[in-house]
Amino acid sequence: MRLEGKVVVITGAGSGLGRESALLFSREGASVVVTDIIERRAKDVADLIGERGGRAVALKVDVTVESDVAEAVAAAVRQFGRLDVMYANAGVTVPGQGTVALEDTTEESWTHVHDTNLKGVFFSIKHAARVMKDQGGGTIVVTSSASSLAAYPSFTIYTASKGGVNALVRGAAFDLGKYGIRVNAICPTHGMSVNFGLPADAEVVGRSYEEVSGPWDPTYAPMPLKLRRPPNLLDNAYAALFLASDESAYMSGVCFPTTDGGTLGRVAIQFPEGWELAQQAAFAGDNENP
Repeated sequence: MRLEGKVVVITGAGSGLGRESALLFSREGASVVVTDIIERRAKDVADLIGERGGRAVALKVDVTVESDVAEAVAAAVRQFGRLDVMYANAGVTVPGQGTVALEDTTEESWTHVHDTNLKGVFFSIKHAARVMKDQGGGTIVVTSSASSLAAYPSFTIYTASKGGVNALVRGAAFDLGKYGIRVNAICPTHGMSVNFGLPADAEVVGRSYEEVSGPWDPTYAPMPLKLRRPPNLLDNAYAALFLASDESAYMSGVCFPTTDGGTLGRVAIQFPEGWELAQQAAFAGDNENP
């Protein structure tokens, strides 16, 4: 098992990618401190891990409150004796899910998004590093977003917060590497949770946007890669697992897209089927009539 004997704290683990990662990490041998701003959600995940033979404790944590994050780290040490992996996963989207224009965005929205997505990651890195430094090393994983690499329309303040996360990851990797602490981020594109756009206390769906959008037809999939199934939460969780495990021992300061399917590899101009033939014909015509 890839995390045998390791102790992990995961923020925002009551639903979505955090929940999927908590279950996966437990299956891979980790003891997990499951944290969420909704205490019931955290407890449900911890109970499920216990029912499946794993070890987990639940804790209510608001990542915008530094003392909450510090307590999550302390709980790991108190319950399991150490902290090997901090997975700073908690995040929020923009109010209105892209329906509010940039010029109409409020200061309160900016503060809420940045306090959760950026300051919460800073608190997670800060307090995990204090313990890991004394232990002689550790691993920090962060959930960023593909929007940090290519802007999403009407999600500008979210994009700004995730761009800040990537810079924070690179800087922290540089500062903490001398202590044997690695810091990396995943930047998911597809396969993210429906719950991400729902209220914090909504029912946990446990499926991706693509999985609930209707019958899957790869012909009309939004990504260039055509597979017979839609992307899901586990696709992203496996990338986080790789960064949490010793398999990525010499990776640090890296922010890489996950469940991308080639989306970030294409240009904005859309090329229809058969465009090459039309292009060749056009050039042939030009050559005949210089």
